[in-house]
Amino acid sequence: MNDHDNEDHVAFQVRRLRQKLCTCWMSLPGRIGLALCFSAALSAAAADDSSKTNTLSARLAEMSIEQLTEVNVVSLTSLFRKETKLEQAPAAAAIVTPDDIRRLGITSLPEALRLVPGMDVAQIDSHQWAVSARGFNAQFANKLLILEDGRTIYGPAYGGVNWGMQDTVLEDLDRIEVIRGPGAALWGANAVNGVVNVMTKSAKDTQGWLTTAYGGTEYQPSLTARYGGQLSSNLFYRVYGKYFDQDGLVLTNGADAGDSWNSLQGGTRFDWEPSDENRVTLQGNYYNDIVHENQNAVLLVPPFDTNTNIENHDYGWNALSRWTHEFSELSTLSLRVYYDHFKQEQVGTSETRDTIDFDGQHRFQLGTRNDIIWGLGYHWTSDNFIPNFYLTWTPPAQQYRVYSAFAQDEITIVPNCFNVTLGSKFEHNDYTGYEVEPSVRMLWTPSDKQTVWAAVSRAIRTPSRYETGARVNYSVSPIPNPPATTPLGLVSLFGNPDAQSEKLIAYELGYRVEPTKRLSFDLATFYNRYNNLLRFVTNSSFVQSPVITVFPQTIENSGSAETYGAELSAEWKVTDDWRLIAGYSWLHVNLHPNDPSFQGNPEQQVQLRSYLDLPWHTEFNGALYYVDRQNAAAGLGMVTIPAYVRLDLGLVWHPTKSLEIGIWGQNLIDGRHAEFPNLKSPVQTEIPREILGKISWRF
Repeated sequence: MNDHDNEDHVAFQVRRLRQKLCTCWMSLPGRIGLALCFSAALSAAAADDSSKTNTLSARLAEMSIEQLTEVNVVSLTSLFRKETKLEQAPAAAAIVTPDDIRRLGITSLPEALRLVPGMDVAQIDSHQWAVSARGFNAQFANKLLILEDGRTIYGPAYGGVNWGMQDTVLEDLDRIEVIRGPGAALWGANAVNGVVNVMTKSAKDTQGWLTTAYGGTEYQPSLTARYGGQLSSNLFYRVYGKYFDQDGLVLTNGADAGDSWNSLQGGTRFDWEPSDENRVTLQGNYYNDIVHENQNAVLLVPPFDTNTNIENHDYGWNALSRWTHEFSELSTLSLRVYYDHFKQEQVGTSETRDTIDFDGQHRFQLGTRNDIIWGLGYHWTSDNFIPNFYLTWTPPAQQYRVYSAFAQDEITIVPNCFNVTLGSKFEHNDYTGYEVEPSVRMLWTPSDKQTVWAAVSRAIRTPSRYETGARVNYSVSPIPNPPATTPLGLVSLFGNPDAQSEKLIAYELGYRVEPTKRLSFDLATFYNRYNNLLRFVTNSSFVQSPVITVFPQTIENSGSAETYGAELSAEWKVTDDWRLIAGYSWLHVNLHPNDPSFQGNPEQQVQLRSYLDLPWHTEFNGALYYVDRQNAAAGLGMVTIPAYVRLDLGLVWHPTKSLEIGIWGQNLIDGRHAEFPNLKSPVQTEIPREILGKISWRF
């Protein structure tokens, strides 16, 4: 056989191999399935002509998996606790990629979540956002669990996430995985309306120098330096430092809101691969922030309350270690432990918190139809609060523990066609005792271009420290014609040590279809029933001192709600150089009672993104967002945020492989617009139009 015939034979074998890969791809999850299918297909090719296999194997060994399958493999590797192809996920799942962030000039984690249909992301001031999914958005949105490399950043003091304390080098992100809907069966309490895991790259994938500089009308400046190196053939590391200075936003009259924010942080990561079966990660971060913000001060003398602009100092550090051992391609053991310490200041008080968390999980197959994952966890946190007249805590220092276990079985009913996943989380916490959060998920793939999934889940949200033991002296006012002994009335909010968990039963149904290789649709629908919702209830007044009558409002499990809606996303690859992504979400909420503290729900949201690759190594990218009007909690009342349209456009140029230059205009349609009120101050800030530039150099 001559060289030409040999080339033809190799090409034929590659085509045959690819066909076999595609045939069995659907039967096993992610790259594990691909590895097994690849092995089987290679064996078949060898049976036909063993003399040609060595040549074929050598050439295939030089190809990437993506080259072999000629598809862009996108998998969720963390939120399902195993690798799961995005298009076969039995949940409303999405991934924000580093390419999305780079193209649109995104500078913060919450702004990256704005790209996910069904996520409600609203900026409050320069350093605070309200972020939630499927309703109940608030400054401390308490029904969305946020993780970073598996480390929870959900705050147990107030519930939700203080986004002003969360930052990272966005160029080091591997992906942001998002599940809308309950994830409690695997992740436990507070994974009610969704789970987000921010995942960073391995040190092995961030070798060499990276320097990045941002500057603009609001973001001025931001400087990042990162270096990745190799200590031995299987031990990699990176170190980084980052500084930014964020200007304050503006008031409704266009004046400076006085809420500037600057931050200095640094960290390191080590990734060690001592053998083919073992991987070890050790990483740590430190941050130091200075935050200026508007806060309401309550006084016992006229004018009784006043807005004040104060400077808060927040700092903290964390360390995480993870070990993964692969017994086989279908059996894995992983252990993770982290420690977190921070001190945060706000409303004239401070919170100091230490947290230790351990998580272990084991995955294995039982027979040919059962893919089982189980695990154990322990979470301990200790806090200390400094009280003032506005905010006090009972007790001022406290420890809190959670013991947990979970088990999940993915059962193959019909191979390559129909799976059922049964699982539950079992927890014991110091507030509400034992909690059980089961889930049943079904996945049907009638063809390799269609997926139907359905789920029924139970999730709970545990009360926050604020809801069980805080007192807020919210407002003071003179009592008209008072008795001589009580000329002042004090409205106070009280926590309830007997508060129980909020409960959700969620019903979900989804459909994905890929009519052509260039066009795909993803539809998710849901119906949620909430019970035991925590809300403030007015109680009988009492005299606290000769001059003060207290009008208390106490947190109680006295609310319920039903929500239902739909989320639709579509992706169209118009040409090889132009891609369009569209999203639409609709949400309806029935509250019982119609309490303003539950509000924060735009009924409709629309987004359209365009990624266009131009000649001369240039990109033109844009994003258009529409957010419906919404009512949101502001203190003990409610304000209406008008609907707004936001347009971001940017041009990115790559003069060399190592150099990238970008410029963006953000919020181009309006000079400024409001997105969400501030619970700590009646001052309403607005997001102004901004011009942003960036230079990134890798060497």
